[in-house]
Amino acid sequence: MNVILFGPPAAGKGTQAKRLVETRKMVQLSTGDMLRAAIASGSELGKRVSGIMERGELVSDGIVIELIEQRLPEAEAAGGAIFDGFPRTLAQAEALDQMLERRGSRIDLVIRLKVDDEALMKRVAGRFAESGRPDDNPDSFKVRLNAYNAQTAPLLPYYQAQKNLLEVDGMGSIEAVAAAIDEALDAPRG
Repeated sequence: MNVILFGPPAAGKGTQAKRLVETRKMVQLSTGDMLRAAIASGSELGKRVSGIMERGELVSDGIVIELIEQRLPEAEAAGGAIFDGFPRTLAQAEALDQMLERRGSRIDLVIRLKVDDEALMKRVAGRFAESGRPDDNPDSFKVRLNAYNAQTAPLLPYYQAQKNLLEVDGMGSIEAVAAAIDEALDAPRG
């Protein structure tokens, strides 16, 4: 089963994806984690994306799609992927559908975590104070949230048209959100 966890930065996608990795043995394909690992490695790719991420801008579709394509065989071997932070644009969504179709697969479910922008700002300020992640800097986060609202939120009609979009209240406790996601994953599909 291939699942997209959809929502703005700091909505809890990573937390829920990690839980699904533990409980369902799916592979988490987190573009944010992959990009941070590239930066930490000091690779040429890492150097290219470092400044982009620190400014809160979105990394190009080509780079992100390349990262995802490299990890698809691992996800297939595990029986499915959790796409976390991808796709972010319509071009990425279409590229993902084409990649999966070539491999005889598809997106089974898109779970949108609905959250409040103000609550996200508070969540990120706390996370930045705790971890110091450069992309959680409140100023960078505002840029990321605006980029999400402008570029990523328009994907909702794309997935609504595919009839695989389900909304979950992302403002509940981690456990409540997890229960809603599990219910969605376990529901029969038509």
